[in-house]
Amino acid sequence: MSNEISRVKSPAVIQQKAAEKLKLPKRFKVLLLNDDYTPMDFVIIVLQKYFFKEYSQAVKIMLDVHQKGRAICGVYTRDIAETKVALVNDFAKQHEHPLLCKMEESDIN
Repeated sequence: MSNEISRVKSPAVIQQKAAEKLKLPKRFKVLLLNDDYTPMDFVIIVLQKYFFKEYSQAVKIMLDVHQKGRAICGVYTRDIAETKVALVNDFAKQHEHPLLCKMEESDIN
């Protein structure tokens, strides 16, 4: 009976081993790309609607898109990034704007 008890691992050891196996998921930057046709107001709406940005923050990102050609809207796990890209691209298409959203693997994890 004492042999059986000594083989059982304590919960602390089990938790430690589980923590060692866990890795943070890869993160992806979601970017908006500039074009010559999409109105700035529409870009601000997209940033507020899909990325939950405050108006002033949305204006800053929109200006970065306009002046630098692209800007990061946020950094997310793969599933969330893919969903946001699809939603934004569909929304732009529905409103007949060529605005393009894409994702890239992030250095930030």
